[in-house]
Amino acid sequence: MSEPLLRVWNLTKEFPLKGGLFGRHAGSIHAVDGVDFSVDRGETLGLVGESGCGKSTTGRCVLRLIEPTSGEIHFEGKNVRRLDTGELRGLRRDIQIIFQDPYASLNPRMNVGAIVGEALIIHRLTKTRRQFEERVVNLLETVGLQADHIGRYPNEFSGGQRQRIGIARALAVEPKLIICDEPVSALDVSIQAQVINLLEDLQQKFGLAYLFIAHDLSVVEHISKRVAVMYLGRIVETAPARELYTSPLHPYTEALLSAVPIPDPKVKRQRIRLRGEVPSPIQPPSGCHFHTRCPIAQFPLCSNEPPALKQSSDGHWVACHFR
Repeated sequence: MSEPLLRVWNLTKEFPLKGGLFGRHAGSIHAVDGVDFSVDRGETLGLVGESGCGKSTTGRCVLRLIEPTSGEIHFEGKNVRRLDTGELRGLRRDIQIIFQDPYASLNPRMNVGAIVGEALIIHRLTKTRRQFEERVVNLLETVGLQADHIGRYPNEFSGGQRQRIGIARALAVEPKLIICDEPVSALDVSIQAQVINLLEDLQQKFGLAYLFIAHDLSVVEHISKRVAVMYLGRIVETAPARELYTSPLHPYTEALLSAVPIPDPKVKRQRIRLRGEVPSPIQPPSGCHFHTRCPIAQFPLCSNEPPALKQSSDGHWVACHFR
């Protein structure tokens, strides 16, 4: 087996909470709590879960846009957490990110040519103005935009077009891994399909690997080779996409899949309704984080002992005492 492109062990991120008159430490938000996963070259790992479960924080920690509290992140065998400023710049040529909101992620004061070509200047990838413009035009055409868009500004484009600009910006430095942080959640459903198809085409053309973060399981199903399900900062199940959708093991995964709409009105699916609300990451439940909402939880085991992520079948891992 070849070494994964990206390998993450026991990744943890806590955000301090300050309170009182003097802003003293009043606690911590446990955003990411001991996450393990890997991404192979050219594959897509889907990372799914409810809003606030730590998906986006995990992606930003990989790129060190947010500094992890603890854990290991290895990219092509290099320890990302030990890289200095110069080495980190090189890493960010190999790992790029596409942000969720195409309206907020593009500088409204910069035209499209400057936005897409900014990384070319930073990494000194073109030598002349002509090379720069040719490269930017090529990137725009690659993502389905036109050459004459180079001088326009973000406010002149639709949401789908803006996200294509964001994709072109990520492609500019020829990365090996792109972190897609809910790249279609702010778009209309018809536009979502176009962007997903574009990402798949680019993956085949350039051999890209994706860490695809989303809360919509139906979106992740079409693009991911494997899927990891997160709940309250922890990964509770990882499996090949087809197996996860046909044979989920964790009760939380079962509940998520039961809520996915089925286009065929003749097909009926039993909806699993979880009790209660998602607990606060400031004071997460002891033991299994899901035990306060789990329909098969048994006490005191589930409330005292956090389940380890164990292998159920080839490539299928689940963190549950009873599955």
